[in-house]
Order: sequence, then C-alpha cells, then structure tokens
Amino acid sequence: MAFSQGAKLELMASPGEEARPAHVALSVGSIEAVDDLFERMRSEGVPTVGVPRRTGDGYYEAVVLDCEGNVVEITV
Repeated sequence: MAFSQGAKLELMASPGEEARPAHVALSVGSIEAVDDLFERMRSEGVPTVGVPRRTGDGYYEAVVLDCEGNVVEITV
C-alpha cells in the first residue's frame, strides 16, 4: 500500500526465508548514501546484517540492528 506522501506499507512472505518480526525501512535517496551510512554505522559499532545488496524485489538496501535488536533497512 502506498500513501500519498511516499510512505509504503508492505506485507510479504519470502519462500525459504525464516519469519521475522516487522521492521522499519528508511530511504536515504541513493546507493552511495546507503553505502556511506552503512559503513559509518558499521565503523561505529552498530550491529550489521550482511552487506549492502540488491534484493530480489529490486530494492538496494543495507540492514542494521537498533539498540533493541530491531531490524532497520536503509534503502534508496
């Protein structure tokens, strides 16, 4: 579901992927911004999940964990 001001709500299931709780995705505008923010967060000790990548549904994302272990996606 897309909202008029750009926010989206997605409900999805991925075959072969373990179920996980809801997460937040934040768009930072460009692949370079995703990579830069991911590297800065990683270097400052923020827990990361994998490396920045293009997902199967076409998004470019990096995934980090907040201080409570919640998944945060940084996207274009």
